[in-house]
Amino acid sequence: MMGGKMPKGLSGMMKQAQKLQRKMEEIQSALEERRIEASSGGGMVTAIVNGRQDLLELKIDPAVVDPDDVEVLEDLVVAAIRKAMDESRKVAEEEMKKATSGLLPDMGGLKL
Repeated sequence: MMGGKMPKGLSGMMKQAQKLQRKMEEIQSALEERRIEASSGGGMVTAIVNGRQDLLELKIDPAVVDPDDVEVLEDLVVAAIRKAMDESRKVAEEEMKKATSGLLPDMGGLKL
């Protein structure tokens, strides 16, 4: 670099990188506020996560609590959480794709 100036192309790339970083921070903040709900057992167990895949709440209908058959409840809890996490990941991927559209070159199917 001569005279402390960046080449024009590099300066543009730096601006794009800064813009992308700001956008990613906005998305992460928005995903943290987003609530995604999924249930199993016909609504007997409901898991609520945010867009960053943090488990926020777990609701269990008392009717499904059977001390003689804990395994059914365990399976329903796992299924509800798994569904909520899967949906949360999909939401996050969609938001990232929207945010980076036009900012990043096509990476040939590379996931963010």
